[in-house]
Amino acid sequence: MAGRHFDKVVVITGASSGIGRATAVEFARHGAAVVLAARRHAALHEVAEECVAAGGRAMVVPTDVRDQEQMNRLAERAIEVFGGIDVWVNNAGVIAFGRFEETPQDVFEEVMRTNFFGTANGCRAVLPHFLEREEGTVINVASLASLVGQRYAAAYAASKFAVRGFSETLRQELVEDPGIQVCTLLPGPIDTPLWQHGANYTGRAVKAMTPLHPPEEVAEAILRLAENPRPELFVGAAGRSATLPHAVAPALADRRMAHRMDRDMFDNRPAHDTSGGVLEAMPDYREASGGWMERAEAQAPQGREGRRALCWTNVALFLLPIGLMSRLPAQVWERRAWESARVRP
Repeated sequence: MAGRHFDKVVVITGASSGIGRATAVEFARHGAAVVLAARRHAALHEVAEECVAAGGRAMVVPTDVRDQEQMNRLAERAIEVFGGIDVWVNNAGVIAFGRFEETPQDVFEEVMRTNFFGTANGCRAVLPHFLEREEGTVINVASLASLVGQRYAAAYAASKFAVRGFSETLRQELVEDPGIQVCTLLPGPIDTPLWQHGANYTGRAVKAMTPLHPPEEVAEAILRLAENPRPELFVGAAGRSATLPHAVAPALADRRMAHRMDRDMFDNRPAHDTSGGVLEAMPDYREASGGWMERAEAQAPQGREGRRALCWTNVALFLLPIGLMSRLPAQVWERRAWESARVRP
């Protein structure tokens, strides 16, 4: 947007690819000084060069968000070099695909440690500084999976539910400190390398779900939150409507969502078990985009507009039966869904 200038200091975790990389460049483009944190040193330097080329200032601080001492050092370095922190974005995240009982315990726990404890560690590192200054903004990147469960991603959904609940609780604890804002961002499926970095114990190759949105759209939303904080902000086509089916008829909604995961989340080819980038960082897939939208457009003969229409059609077909349910008592639909589940397991 012409004329926008954001001359602030912004710390971003998970900045080496995906949403974090897009966010760093977006802030730099508007004049911010960005402090880039992630496990991958070389990738962070690539992002820093892109940020400087975009017109901002950048500093690299290799950091594992699972380690509180490293997070404390991240905050200290930002304050030492730039004199303070205005915005802290807890974005680092990993995912593991697989049934709960088939996902190794150490992988499950590291997803929780990265996504939830990494967020808590970030807040613990920066809040003393914000309380001393009596101002500052924390932006915690959650997910639509913090509102509804996601089959084959129990640890991820649990961690994102935790992030959302933690953020809401923190806002309550800071009601006497009006200068400090805690925001929660809720993106839908985004075209990032998260899917390539994911651990996979399903036996099938995973692909990004639809409808997809580019990481730059999330970066723009994070910038908006930094400029005008609000408790929660959705990104993506589904938005708040994702919770409607579960509010009206949870049993039927769970069944439909489970089937959608099976249809939309896998390629038709096998895959070996892998811990992906959960336990240790992967050296590749450093871009903001995961290339999923380009792949979908290449495979769709109707082109980009047709693909968008198809995505919206899928959303509508998912929500339409739920809307019709509102004309009958929810108990009736839950009973029918339960009976259907007995007939067709």
